[in-house]
Amino acid sequence: MLLKRLEPLLSRKRVAIVEACVIGLVSGLAAVLLKQGVELLTLWRTSSTLPLWLVLPTLGLVGGWLSGVLVERLAPEASGSGIPQVKAALGFAKIPLNLRVALVKLGSTLLALGSGLSLGRQGPTVQIGAALAAQLSRWVPTSPDYRRQLISAGAAAGLAAGFNAPIAGVLFVVEELLQDFSDLTLGSAILASFIGAVVSRLLGGQGLNLTISARPISLSVHDLPFLIILGLLAGLLGALFRKGIFGSLAFFRQFKGLGLPGRIGLAGLITGLVGVFVPVAAIDNTGLQEFLVTGSAGWQLIAIAFVAKFLLTLLAYGSGAAGGIFAPSLVLGAALGCLVSFLAQGVYTGFGAWPLPTELASTTTYALTGMGAFFSAVTGVPITAIVIVFEMTANFNLVLPLMIGSGIAYLIADRANDGSIYNRLLALQGIHLEPVAQANNPWAHLRAADLMQRRVETLSSQMSLPEVVQAFSRSHHRGFPVLEAGRLVGIVTQSDLSESTSSGTQGLDHLTLADIMTPHPVTVAPDATLPRVLHLLNRLKLSRLPVTEGNKLVGIITRADIIRAESDQVSGELAELGPQAEPSYVVFQQQAPATGQGRLLVPLADPRTAPDLIKIAAAIAHGLHYELECVHVVSVSRSVAPAEAKVDLQKVEPLRQLALSYAENSGLSVHFQVRAAHEIGRTLLEVIKERHIDLVLMGWHHPNLTPGRVISGVVDTLIRQAPCQVVVVRPGRNLTFDRWLIPTAGGPNAQSAQALLPGLLTLGHAPEIQLCTICHPEKGECLTLQHISEMADGLEATLRRPVYTQVLTHPSVADAIVDMARLCHTDAILLGASRENLLSQVIKGNVPLEIAQDTDITVILLRQVDSSL
Repeated sequence: MLLKRLEPLLSRKRVAIVEACVIGLVSGLAAVLLKQGVELLTLWRTSSTLPLWLVLPTLGLVGGWLSGVLVERLAPEASGSGIPQVKAALGFAKIPLNLRVALVKLGSTLLALGSGLSLGRQGPTVQIGAALAAQLSRWVPTSPDYRRQLISAGAAAGLAAGFNAPIAGVLFVVEELLQDFSDLTLGSAILASFIGAVVSRLLGGQGLNLTISARPISLSVHDLPFLIILGLLAGLLGALFRKGIFGSLAFFRQFKGLGLPGRIGLAGLITGLVGVFVPVAAIDNTGLQEFLVTGSAGWQLIAIAFVAKFLLTLLAYGSGAAGGIFAPSLVLGAALGCLVSFLAQGVYTGFGAWPLPTELASTTTYALTGMGAFFSAVTGVPITAIVIVFEMTANFNLVLPLMIGSGIAYLIADRANDGSIYNRLLALQGIHLEPVAQANNPWAHLRAADLMQRRVETLSSQMSLPEVVQAFSRSHHRGFPVLEAGRLVGIVTQSDLSESTSSGTQGLDHLTLADIMTPHPVTVAPDATLPRVLHLLNRLKLSRLPVTEGNKLVGIITRADIIRAESDQVSGELAELGPQAEPSYVVFQQQAPATGQGRLLVPLADPRTAPDLIKIAAAIAHGLHYELECVHVVSVSRSVAPAEAKVDLQKVEPLRQLALSYAENSGLSVHFQVRAAHEIGRTLLEVIKERHIDLVLMGWHHPNLTPGRVISGVVDTLIRQAPCQVVVVRPGRNLTFDRWLIPTAGGPNAQSAQALLPGLLTLGHAPEIQLCTICHPEKGECLTLQHISEMADGLEATLRRPVYTQVLTHPSVADAIVDMARLCHTDAILLGASRENLLSQVIKGNVPLEIAQDTDITVILLRQVDSSL
């Protein structure tokens, strides 16, 4: 009842407003934390009582090295400015954006900029905001398109908070990252940008602390030639700066042996040494910006500052340090504008016949125009460049000179460079985005036929109501299509059944399904697009949609099907992907004769836990007449190719001997291989495909109730993506197998038990089997005692052992299973679930993990291969 009352308040747009506010708030707070942290570190670095020749190089080296360690070990995707990664994620490339990336980006940027590296913090705030928004979209699951909109809102909020420029934040996302003008995208981005900028301004002060001179901003016809020159110079030097970025990246790629920490530390050391001899290079972006805009320095010092900043920024960016080029571009533009201003004043002073120099615009005007022009040339976003400077100064008189300088600079740089700088940076990582992001959208070409389940459980319209009740009690589904003479005529849900039975009991035996079903259900055609399917599900508050051709039912699509597809396309490998990982490399392989009817893969990692795991695997393989495929994966750094990694096979020898001993004792055909790889989960998927694996058995030792996880990293990857059955074993304190508990809800669990138990029972002595089902006290949905007895009879016939049954009433499935296990002194619990069920448990409550946390006995979880609804 409460949910129905709140339903009008939970419309899509209202939820979007709340989410945009939250994104703006956290992005603003992150930007303030980064800004104040960098300022404190910079103040401490430059005001130290120790000699600067010692402090600056040492802090540059140590701070850069620590920043690189943080990125390399925790989140390789947090290197660089972060904007290319955000653009790739918005273009549906598999780039991680989550809370881990945001925290690592924040810490590494703080260390890099605080140690003196010549980079900016605004690019990182874009990635931080986008990563925080992406994490929110995982906590509150939503459609892929809407997740993309949330990420774009986070990016806009990050830039707005970094510059205190909310309009510029929105324009940058629209102009460069998203290229989407839909009302919801703009609405979310505008609101998030506004909130982020307000939080940043209230808590962090003005963006770059620009101090406009007392002389008003003005423009005369005599300035036009020099503004054109400024635009030309900004375009040429901006294009040179962009080429220098790629040259610096290529230069540092020659020092792979140093690793990322070594490269950033080297850049920090050089920056510190330059700062000792050229003090203006040691000034941070904010201070140098104000120093240049006020026009209080001579042209010689400004020229030195321009050259030093130009080279040191290229050095820092090429090293892979966390930091952006937005602020350095503005600083370089301000310096260039000041130099052109001095040129203009010199020209008019040298020719007395010309108008007096006082008619020229001030140095401040040229400096601000140069900021926009150089920024436009480097980033390729002229509109954003104009608006950033305008918002920082709030002076409308700047718009015309900004348009002249930025427009010319953009045209010159665009002819000198090939495409977006961010696309080219992504191309270096092997990521190629199409001009329109939708072309890279893995969802754009998905149709209902691609997602639907083709094997559908249906009911006849002539079934009596008691038969319908029995059908619901025997199935885990909450709705069925209704057929009449092979044609779809309606759909019945559990709520329909509940409403009819709650009205009274008289006459129910005479009712048929046709009397309570919903006739003429909403359907979609097989070629219906995914956005169309999502629109119907959300707009009509449906949980399933029949797929029909005419009146013929050809399939059904549910929210679980979309979750499954989303997991495969987006979530399956995001936690593991950063820089492109290379395929694994087979270091050692030993194959036995192929004598089995299938293959069971067992990854072996720790010699201390491997004996228990392979013992269980061998028992299952013996019962199924399978071969054993044992694999040990050696994880290597991403900076080293797997084929070039040094692997000590002596350390792996105990695992090989263990596998061979089971081959001798059990008579199984056992294969063994060692692989070097960047990604363990991806490597196991490679082995499954190459070796035609039928079943995977993995160990699981540390229960993890992290939101968004099924179990834990590598295991989650296989649960989501493995095309075969997956068995996960959490060994108990005492590894005995005499008393088995098998909970069931009438689904495929009993069939799983029939397949696995013949082998597993050989691990115990006179094992006992307890089959149970859990009834909810209010919902009243459970198997009948007769049904569970029939299942027990089937198990007894297969296993030739007595099977005891129990029906429990309890509001919590996990608590009931734990209580039952303690009451029966159970040694092992066998749980079965489909992939969809496991994925939905991430949101609704993870029953396997709750059981594992509350008991110390062995828990075996079987993930079924989904073959039907």
